[in-house]
Parts: sequence; structure tokens; C-alpha cells
Amino acid sequence: MSTIVIVGMGPGVSAAVARRFGKEGFKVVAMARRAGALKTEIDALAAAGIAAQAEVADAADPPSLAAALGRVAAVHGTPDVLVYNAAGGRYKPLAELATAELLADLQVSIGGALAATQAVLPGMKARGSGTLLFTGGGFAFEPMPAMASLGVGKAGLRNLAFSLFGDLKDSGIHAATVTICGLVKPGTAFDPDRIAESYWHLHAQPRGAYEREVMVK
Repeated sequence: MSTIVIVGMGPGVSAAVARRFGKEGFKVVAMARRAGALKTEIDALAAAGIAAQAEVADAADPPSLAAALGRVAAVHGTPDVLVYNAAGGRYKPLAELATAELLADLQVSIGGALAATQAVLPGMKARGSGTLLFTGGGFAFEPMPAMASLGVGKAGLRNLAFSLFGDLKDSGIHAATVTICGLVKPGTAFDPDRIAESYWHLHAQPRGAYEREVMVK
């Protein structure tokens, strides 16, 4: 059974991605730092007939993330798909944003993405296949000053994803970003289920036809 690992599991985009891949027969391994909220999502997936398990991990803590991904690999092997959907951000005027706060948010948005990638990449390279998908955002292009740390994080994540795409595209490993340029809300153009189709679209692309980004507008 193919496996997808979702870092930053929650009730919106992550849950929709889990359902979409679960529909294709994937086992879902969901990661988040709060065990209670994670159990709620796992129970919902199980109720929908999707095989899923929880792994508690903190995206701001690289050793925690690496350990969780190591546990997954020990049981299921290297995942076929890694989705990184964790982000750091706070609503705070720039004049009041401390350097330490900015760096803490970037650790989640970018540092965690790199740590998760580095944890699964050796196995993907050895196998010669894998998909790395990152959740981007419109603030990478048009920032909101009061949420500057989130915007800087999304801009950096996009750059990281593009760098990985260029480095890995000839190896059978597909790295890409789904850049969501609006507020995620059911029943709109930014419906989670609609967004989840972009993740599946990228994963399903054949070697030689990889895209590095899908923009949801």
C-alpha cells in the first residue's frame, strides 16, 4: 500500500488532501503537535473508510520531526508522498515584531520543511521515486504587513520548493508547491476539496512532465 505523510494535519486542506489520496488507496500518516486534535482527524478519516494513523511531531523541532518520520519509515518504508502543510505566522504589526518571533515562525514554515525533506530524501533517492509537496500562499507575492512573518515564510518556502524541483526533477523525485492565493473556505474557489485536487494532479504527473507549481486562484 502506498503511503502519504502529511505534516501539519488539520481540518482544512490537510484533511482534504488525506481524503483525496485515501480515495486512491493510500494509507495516510498524519502529523501534528497536538495529540487531541490529531485524533479527531484520524477518527474522521477512519469513519470515511481511509486507513490512517497519527504521529505526534512538532514542525518547529527538527529532531522531533525526524524521529517521527523515522518511525514511519521503520513500519511502512519511505513514504511515497510527503506533504508539508505547517506554517508559522502571527498577526502583529511590523514595528512590534521581534526578531526572535520572526525566526521562530520561519523555523516552522521553512526549517521544518527542510528537516522533513531531508528525513525522507535518502529513501526516495534509493528507491528512485517520490513526491514532495509544499503548501504555499499568496502572501509570497503580495504580503500583508501585519502578517509579515507568514509572508516571508511562504516566500522562502516557494524558493525552497523551486530549488528542490531543479535539483531532483531528473531523479524521479517530484518537488512542487501548491500556492493558494486566497482564503480557504468550503463552497468557494478555495474549497479544500478543490485545492486537494491540485496535490493529486502534481503527484500523478509522469516523469518528464513535472510542474514545479500549481497556483490556486
